[in-house]
Amino acid sequence: MKRYEMVKKHEDFNEIMNKGQKFKGRYLIIFSKSKEYPKPNFGIAISKKTGNAVVRNKLKRRLRNIIDNNRLLFKNNQNYIIMIKGESKFASFQELEQDLIHILRKDKNEKK
Repeated sequence: MKRYEMVKKHEDFNEIMNKGQKFKGRYLIIFSKSKEYPKPNFGIAISKKTGNAVVRNKLKRRLRNIIDNNRLLFKNNQNYIIMIKGESKFASFQELEQDLIHILRKDKNEKK
């Protein structure tokens, strides 16, 4: 994930989380909101309760890699905020990836 693909501003995070759609999984919560720009943008949020900085950064690195590997599952004209739940620190890379794929497929099925 490149820097220009990220949602950084606090106001943007709040707008997407308050006005967007919410999809829950076992390890992740995804908020999505449509936009005009044709490429998806991503924001990653994790609570300090999840663990120390090493644990939080490890989970964010894993999630960025999963996003890059499954780029085609994301809709082009959407902003996404992905919140990492505390239980995810015990999950493997494959479990996180399966959870993200499951949530995104559920999102596509509900829109139709």
